[in-house]
Amino acid sequence: MRNRTLGRRSLAGLVCLLAGLVSAGALAADAAAGKAPYAVCAACHGQQGEGNMAMNAPKIAGMEGWYVRRQIEAFQQGLRGTANGDAYGMQMRPMAMAVTDPTALDNLVAYIESLPDVPSQPTIEGDVAAGQAAYAVCAACHGPEAGGMEQMGAPALAGQDDWYLVRQIKNYQQGLRGYDPKDIYGNQMKPMASTLTSDKAIHDVVAYINSLR
Repeated sequence: MRNRTLGRRSLAGLVCLLAGLVSAGALAADAAAGKAPYAVCAACHGQQGEGNMAMNAPKIAGMEGWYVRRQIEAFQQGLRGTANGDAYGMQMRPMAMAVTDPTALDNLVAYIESLPDVPSQPTIEGDVAAGQAAYAVCAACHGPEAGGMEQMGAPALAGQDDWYLVRQIKNYQQGLRGYDPKDIYGNQMKPMASTLTSDKAIHDVVAYINSLR
């Protein structure tokens, strides 16, 4: 019994040690070092990560680091940017492939997290009241104020480029995202996007998200 108890304590100690190492690794990310590789991103996403509609590149300043990392890795693994017809995803994939070193990726994500989060200007109009009702489905994962919920794997939506939100909803509906069985979160989102059955419904819910910024 004593040996078993000691074994449990040792296992618990090992778990704590590993957790500490993971935290230390996260803290070791060098945002300053991430500025250089960000130059590739800036060509489309802007020097401050503000996004550029003309380049079809969304705002990334203000995106959660865990979400930025997940999307870069999704492009690298072919979970995004490999579907026929996804021209913008295919444009992004080679950019993501340029940062495969784990430390470089840590630094890049840390730099993006350091950029000032300025909400984008609305470009989409819709019925905010109707959008609020439709958003109830989204709120379960993205939060009642569209602030995101990491435990659900759902990023913040408030303050994001509204034209990009419209495009991504349609991408899910058209099978340009969430098409790979290994894309757990994409597969989770796809049926949610299908609840918006018209362009009007999409614009309404995005107009409501705009109101939360």
